[in-house]
Amino acid sequence: MIDISVSKLNKFYGEHHVLRDVTFNIEQGERVGLLGDNGSGKTTLFKILSGELDYDSGEVVIPQGRRIAVVSQIPDYPAGASVNDVLASAFAHLDEMSAELRRLEKMMEVYSDADLLSRYDRLSSRFEHMGGYDTETEISKTCNGLGIPQEMRERIFDTLSGGEKTRIVIACALLQDPDILLLDEPTNHLDIDAVEWLEDYLPKFRGTVFIISHDRYFIDKCITRVIELSDGVAEFYPGNYSFYVEEREARYEEQLRRYKAEQAEIKRLEFTAERMHGWGMGNKRLQVRAFAIEKRIERMRKTEKPKEIRSSLHAQFSSTGFWGDNVAKLANIDKAYGEKILFQDLSLTIENGDRIALIGDNGCGKTTLLDIIARISQPDRGSVTYNPSVKSALLPQVIRFADENRTILDTVLYDLNVSTQTARNRLASFLFFGDDVFDRVSTLSGGERSRLKLCELMAANINFLMLDEPTNHLDITSREWIEEAVAEFDGALLFVSHDRFFISRFANRIWELRDGVIYDFKGTFDAYRREKQLARERISAAAPQPKREEKSKPQAKPNKKQNDKKIREIEREISKLEERISEIDAEIQISASDFEALSRLYEERETLNTELEEKMTIWESLFD
Repeated sequence: MIDISVSKLNKFYGEHHVLRDVTFNIEQGERVGLLGDNGSGKTTLFKILSGELDYDSGEVVIPQGRRIAVVSQIPDYPAGASVNDVLASAFAHLDEMSAELRRLEKMMEVYSDADLLSRYDRLSSRFEHMGGYDTETEISKTCNGLGIPQEMRERIFDTLSGGEKTRIVIACALLQDPDILLLDEPTNHLDIDAVEWLEDYLPKFRGTVFIISHDRYFIDKCITRVIELSDGVAEFYPGNYSFYVEEREARYEEQLRRYKAEQAEIKRLEFTAERMHGWGMGNKRLQVRAFAIEKRIERMRKTEKPKEIRSSLHAQFSSTGFWGDNVAKLANIDKAYGEKILFQDLSLTIENGDRIALIGDNGCGKTTLLDIIARISQPDRGSVTYNPSVKSALLPQVIRFADENRTILDTVLYDLNVSTQTARNRLASFLFFGDDVFDRVSTLSGGERSRLKLCELMAANINFLMLDEPTNHLDITSREWIEEAVAEFDGALLFVSHDRFFISRFANRIWELRDGVIYDFKGTFDAYRREKQLARERISAAAPQPKREEKSKPQAKPNKKQNDKKIREIEREISKLEERISEIDAEIQISASDFEALSRLYEERETLNTELEEKMTIWESLFD
């Protein structure tokens, strides 16, 4: 069964032809990724499918009755709505069924009617089948996976940050149990744990998934088919991202081979026709043959010259070596904002050859710590000491230039104090060609700003490079450009990133910032993840398994004596859980430098917190 059918779709913005006769079908249950550079028409196509945007010609068909959930932007909710209200809105259809069940129950108290009882049984069975008795469990499960704590659920939605709102919107979409899920950059603003939970969830999702994403790890795991848009034209690849990369390269090479062969043949025939025209002056037969060859050439012009998959950077960092083994030392660093403590007593050493990934949940203080190390901001206590031979530079998350109204060329001339020819040569090596160098800096995209900043940094003879989310909001091509530049750098590297592809490629050391403490893991990102997985398995094996209870319709409440006894039992269990959690918090402070012990303690605390939430929910229900 086809869930989405698109036929000869065209869309114009003025004279710009954004989508050109785009045609495809998406079968029920498929997981499709929409890829392409920024400006290729991805967002336009997404908005058309979601019903947000009209089109000029063609046809888009989604079968009637298919439930669609869209995650593309933060929707408006009523003023004062809490996060719990927003999450509960996913079950609006069940609320209507619940209200109808209550109405039927009241009627049954007055009338003894077989038809009424039959209607109630049918509706009750349907309500149960659709999960009407399990909504709170589903909300808790989804919130736990996406890192939405109980405290956040009680807050007003409008007071949340952009990243927090994104989590809630994704949770709400998943809770709707849609037939078709449309996701536009769902991993933006999510930390690594939340992204991994989402990518584990989507392959199990029974419906159809359509995703725009630049997170290569995420789409590689979540999609089974690729639609690539280039200049408004769609091309199709029956596989995940890894297959797409290999197949796209193979198609490019094959098209280039055909193009070169045809061009060589055309050149040979043109030479032959030209000679025949020269020889055939006054010879009608040779002239006819020459014209026949020219017609043959016209018929041969079938293969277009393929567009380069990726233009390569041709630049290297002008780096200078270290004198000594250490790059920088952090001694007893403290930082807080008001009552919120970001980190305390951090003491670490950055060594020559280190390529450190600084990771952690959103809001934990990663950028603040990076700014302190880069000496852009000051700690409340402690110091950062550089090796005297270190020359450092920071590529910030938000890149600004001294004068945004200057052209690209003028910016390099002013900032680097070089000749016009030197500036143009450097810009060309960073893919700023011809008249592009006269564009104003204010008009540049995020990827272009990163390239321009790197163009300047690479001329500065640095040997310690710091990056803050260098691939954030960039399309895949721009990410590859950044990676190619960083790969040429041979000094020490410290970067904040949620991009697991980037982390895996460059990191040989992991700093995880959690609850104000840095857990220092010396090894690759893959080794770090394996270590965490082993810690989770050890905790899971050691933790007592709760008894599984069959779900059933609500039973009659126990009498007051039984209820009071149950309350006391639950309160004792809650008290024990809270005591153990307090003990773990104390052990965490003691084990601050033991990565393996800390991983085990944090996993145990998460398990206990989940169990505590369940006990608290049961305890509250006993007072209803």
